Amino acid sequence: QLQLVESGGGLVQPGGSLRLSCVASGLTLDYNAVAWFRQSPGKEREGVSCISDNGATTYADSVKGRFTISKDDTENSVYLQMNNLKPEDTAVYYCAASPFRSATMHTINFNVWGRGTQVTVSS
Repeated sequence: QLQLVESGGGLVQPGGSLRLSCVASGLTLDYNAVAWFRQSPGKEREGVSCISDNGATTYADSVKGRFTISKDDTENSVYLQMNNLKPEDTAVYYCAASPFRSATMHTINFNVWGRGTQVTVSS
């Protein structure tokens, strides 16, 4: 069974940091692009960051310089380090795997999704 499980969300004050983890089972991420998306109430799901099979990364403009995506093929995992968090970063964060080695951050390019982890940035 193909499965992605996210963890690491929580409540943090503005300016704080969180590290999200995404662990895959039933599939290996060595040859797949993997992305983090987020969705807040009343808004569409948006791409946050993506990493291709060779380690190339892309970021949404809103998180550039603050978030860092990385992968560990030995752990079959992808991570999202989030620094200097802002209230507007509050959302449910989803991990998603693509059948392609690289992909743009559009939901249609990803066919395996986790259930999400809540990130709340508030004082």
